[in-house]
Amino acid sequence: MEDTGSIVAFWLLAALTLGSALAVVVIRDLIRAVVLLITSFLGVAGLYITLSADFVAVVQVLIYVGAISVLLLFAVMLTPRASRDNAETFFQIPAILLTGLVAFTISLVSLDTDWTVVERGGFEETASAIGESLLDKYVLPFEMAAVLLLVAMLGAIVLVHPEGTEEE
Repeated sequence: MEDTGSIVAFWLLAALTLGSALAVVVIRDLIRAVVLLITSFLGVAGLYITLSADFVAVVQVLIYVGAISVLLLFAVMLTPRASRDNAETFFQIPAILLTGLVAFTISLVSLDTDWTVVERGGFEETASAIGESLLDKYVLPFEMAAVLLLVAMLGAIVLVHPEGTEEE
C-alpha cells in the first residue's frame, strides 16, 4: 500500500465502514439498520481488497453481504410489524461497557503489533492453497460445517412453518 490512491481508498473505506457501523447502532428502524449493516460489510470487503487479501474479500461479499444479510432481511420480514423497532433495553449500558472494553483491547493490540508488510501471492495462489487444504487436510470439519448449516436451515423452516396447516 505505497501509492496515494490506495491510501486514500483505504481511509475512505474505513470511514464508510465505521460510519455505517455506528449508524447501525444508533438508528431505530430495523430495515434501515440492516441496509447499513450491508454497507458496513461491503466496506470491510473493500478494506480487504486494499490490503491485498482478495480471497477474504470475495468470501466477505459472498457470505456476509450475500447470505447473512439475506437471512437478516428474512428474519426482519417474518417478525410482526409491532416488534420491528430498535427499542431500548436494560442491556444497553452493559453493551456499551463491553463495546468500550473490546475497542480498548483492539486499540491496545493494534498499537503493540508489528505491522511489517510481507510479500504475498495473488488471488490464484491463495485460493488454490485454501481449496486444496479444505478438500485434503480439513475435509472432515468442512463437511461437518456443511451438515450443521443444513440442520440449521431445516430448523429455521420448521420454526417458520405455521402449525395447523395441511401439508401439500
